[in-house]
Amino acid sequence: MESKSNTFSSIPILDYSLLSTPDGHAKFVEQLRHALIHVGFLYLSHPPVSQEDMNALIEYTPRLFELPQEEKNKIRMANSPHFFGYSRFGAELTKGKTDQREQFDFGTPYENQWKPGEPEYMKLWGPPQWPSDELIPGFKETYLRYLSQVEQLSYEFIALIAEAFEISEDALSPFFNGGTKPNPGLMQHRSKIVKYPARKEGESDQGVGPHFDGGFLTFLLQASDHPGLQVQNLAGEWIDAPPIPGTFVVNLGKALETVTQGLARATSHRVLSPVPGSTPRYSIPFFQNIAQGVCIGDLVLDFKPEILKLKDSRGQVGATDSVNYTEYGQYPTGYVNLIGRVKSHPDVAEKHYPNMFKQFFPQGLPAQGSAY
Repeated sequence: MESKSNTFSSIPILDYSLLSTPDGHAKFVEQLRHALIHVGFLYLSHPPVSQEDMNALIEYTPRLFELPQEEKNKIRMANSPHFFGYSRFGAELTKGKTDQREQFDFGTPYENQWKPGEPEYMKLWGPPQWPSDELIPGFKETYLRYLSQVEQLSYEFIALIAEAFEISEDALSPFFNGGTKPNPGLMQHRSKIVKYPARKEGESDQGVGPHFDGGFLTFLLQASDHPGLQVQNLAGEWIDAPPIPGTFVVNLGKALETVTQGLARATSHRVLSPVPGSTPRYSIPFFQNIAQGVCIGDLVLDFKPEILKLKDSRGQVGATDSVNYTEYGQYPTGYVNLIGRVKSHPDVAEKHYPNMFKQFFPQGLPAQGSAY
């Protein structure tokens, strides 16, 4: 797995079914510790999520994008202060450059609780927009059932990370409003369904540009057999993470890296658009959120010296192409997330967060972020 330069050249595969026996459990936790410290990415095989629901969601995905354009526009993201809904092709920016993708943003159920006078970032959580069930029968029900299972898995994974780093699970509960189990109304997590069309000759191959994820964990269901996801190793080389049927790709966000004093490694990654003449690539990421009011710089975890020392074997991280999340540690997580949303979706910000829009886009709406 590791080359002589002490960096990875492939993504490790961890088998969740190992957890069913004591010896397998110990082996899994050991493998997880290695992946957390040295890679920041892993494949998870045999996850505790219904394969039937995974397959159904994959089958729904092309149909979602085949909805009439006027129906997609009815739930466009600009309607939502929570940044949920439809984004047309080319509407999102990464590092100021246009991402060549079309997408729908959804989330776990949540009723917004913001009141005037509270921080604006409290508006971020709220009810998603859904397409009409008459147009795509059963989609919402299937997706919500799937999200509930992945949310449960995400909390189970947090407990495994705590075990791998020899800290109590309770040490991580403040990051989830005091809980580490699904609890409606306590937390909201986000998910996307993304289409990357085949690029035309001479077009940019930026499906989504190099970036880090912001929270703790991301669980990605690669919903077609296209390559495209790439992960940047310690030497700055781009390593392919091709689809493996029946698996999730799991990666770590900047918040987890920060609170673990760099033990858990957030890894730069990007998506390349399918080659000219290909069919579209589809993916379904689930982003585990953390509590909006937490300033992670104030909640850095303590570890045994021998555990903290494990990161020394990793060596220094080389230059990456990702530059976001410099605000972590300085502001509440909700505000950091809002900054990221405003930068990525200026048309939504212009409508719902006008003061922040003017701060980040003093020249007005960029061409890529213009309305429909």
